[in-house]
Amino acid sequence: MSALEQVREILPALTRSEKAQLLQWVAHDLGDAFPGIDATAEVMGGDACVLRTRIPVWLLVQAHQQGMSESDLLRSYPTLTAQDLANVWAFYRANRAEVDAQIVAHESA
Repeated sequence: MSALEQVREILPALTRSEKAQLLQWVAHDLGDAFPGIDATAEVMGGDACVLRTRIPVWLLVQAHQQGMSESDLLRSYPTLTAQDLANVWAFYRANRAEVDAQIVAHESA
Protein backbone atom coordinates (compact mmCIF):
# COMPACT_ATOMS: atom_id res chain seq x y z
CA MET A 1 0.00 0.00 0.00
CA SER A 2 1.37 3.40 -0.97
CA ALA A 3 1.82 6.18 1.56
CA LEU A 4 -0.96 8.14 -0.14
CA GLU A 5 -3.35 5.19 0.19
CA GLN A 6 -2.41 4.90 3.88
CA VAL A 7 -3.21 8.56 4.45
CA ARG A 8 -6.54 8.15 2.68
CA GLU A 9 -7.43 5.27 4.99
CA ILE A 10 -6.56 7.06 8.23
CA LEU A 11 -7.90 10.50 7.28
CA PRO A 12 -11.49 9.80 8.40
CA ALA A 13 -10.22 8.72 11.83
CA LEU A 14 -8.41 12.03 12.46
CA THR A 15 -9.99 14.76 14.53
CA ARG A 16 -10.55 18.20 13.02
CA SER A 17 -7.56 19.45 14.98
CA GLU A 18 -5.35 16.65 13.65
CA LYS A 19 -6.52 17.35 10.10
CA ALA A 20 -5.66 21.03 10.55
CA GLN A 21 -2.20 20.06 11.81
CA LEU A 22 -1.78 17.75 8.82
CA LEU A 23 -2.70 20.60 6.47
CA GLN A 24 -0.11 22.84 8.12
CA TRP A 25 2.55 20.18 7.65
CA VAL A 26 1.63 19.72 3.99
CA ALA A 27 1.61 23.49 3.36
CA HIS A 28 5.01 23.81 5.03
CA ASP A 29 6.39 20.91 3.01
CA LEU A 30 5.14 22.47 -0.24
CA GLY A 31 6.51 25.90 0.66
CA ASP A 32 9.34 25.62 -1.85
CA ALA A 33 7.26 23.92 -4.52
CA PHE A 34 6.63 25.58 -7.83
CA PRO A 35 3.17 25.14 -9.28
CA GLY A 36 3.25 23.92 -12.81
CA ILE A 37 6.84 22.63 -12.62
CA ASP A 38 7.69 19.02 -11.88
CA ALA A 39 10.81 16.89 -11.91
CA THR A 40 10.69 13.10 -11.94
CA ALA A 41 13.47 10.71 -12.80
CA GLU A 42 11.36 9.04 -15.49
CA VAL A 43 10.83 12.26 -17.50
CA MET A 44 13.71 14.03 -19.27
CA GLY A 45 16.28 12.47 -16.97
CA GLY A 46 14.86 14.22 -13.93
CA ASP A 47 15.22 17.75 -15.31
CA ALA A 48 12.47 20.10 -14.17
CA CYS A 49 9.74 20.32 -16.81
CA VAL A 50 6.51 22.18 -17.34
CA LEU A 51 3.80 20.02 -15.79
CA ARG A 52 2.08 17.60 -18.16
CA THR A 53 4.75 18.17 -20.82
CA ARG A 54 8.25 17.02 -21.59
CA ILE A 55 9.42 20.61 -22.07
CA PRO A 56 12.36 21.21 -19.72
CA VAL A 57 12.79 24.49 -17.88
CA TRP A 58 16.40 24.77 -19.02
CA LEU A 59 15.35 24.67 -22.68
CA LEU A 60 12.88 27.54 -22.28
CA VAL A 61 15.36 29.58 -20.25
CA GLN A 62 18.08 29.00 -22.83
CA ALA A 63 15.78 29.98 -25.70
CA HIS A 64 14.76 33.14 -23.83
CA GLN A 65 18.39 34.00 -23.13
CA GLN A 66 19.12 33.60 -26.84
CA GLY A 67 16.50 36.19 -27.71
CA MET A 68 13.19 34.38 -28.05
CA SER A 69 10.37 36.48 -26.64
CA GLU A 70 7.59 35.01 -24.56
CA SER A 71 5.22 35.30 -27.51
CA ASP A 72 7.76 33.46 -29.70
CA LEU A 73 7.96 30.69 -27.09
CA LEU A 74 4.19 30.42 -26.87
CA ARG A 75 3.96 30.15 -30.66
CA SER A 76 6.74 27.56 -30.78
CA TYR A 77 5.23 25.51 -27.95
CA PRO A 78 1.45 25.80 -28.45
CA THR A 79 0.69 23.60 -25.42
CA LEU A 80 2.27 26.21 -23.13
CA THR A 81 0.40 29.08 -21.55
CA ALA A 82 1.59 32.44 -20.26
CA GLN A 83 1.13 31.05 -16.74
CA ASP A 84 3.45 28.16 -17.60
CA LEU A 85 6.14 30.65 -18.60
CA ALA A 86 5.61 32.64 -15.40
CA ASN A 87 6.13 29.41 -13.46
CA VAL A 88 9.29 28.68 -15.45
CA TRP A 89 10.77 32.12 -14.73
CA ALA A 90 9.93 31.81 -11.01
CA PHE A 91 11.55 28.38 -10.87
CA TYR A 92 14.61 29.71 -12.65
CA ARG A 93 14.97 32.66 -10.25
CA ALA A 94 14.94 30.24 -7.30
CA ASN A 95 17.13 27.57 -8.93
CA ARG A 96 19.41 29.57 -11.22
CA ALA A 97 22.60 27.57 -10.59
CA GLU A 98 20.88 24.24 -11.22
CA VAL A 99 19.23 25.39 -14.45
CA ASP A 100 22.38 27.12 -15.71
CA ALA A 101 24.32 23.89 -15.10
CA GLN A 102 21.73 21.96 -17.11
CA ILE A 103 22.05 24.44 -19.98
CA VAL A 104 25.85 24.03 -19.99
CA ALA A 105 25.53 20.23 -19.83
CA HIS A 106 23.14 20.13 -22.77
CA GLU A 107 25.19 22.59 -24.84
CA SER A 108 28.24 20.33 -24.58
CA ALA A 109 26.33 17.09 -25.22
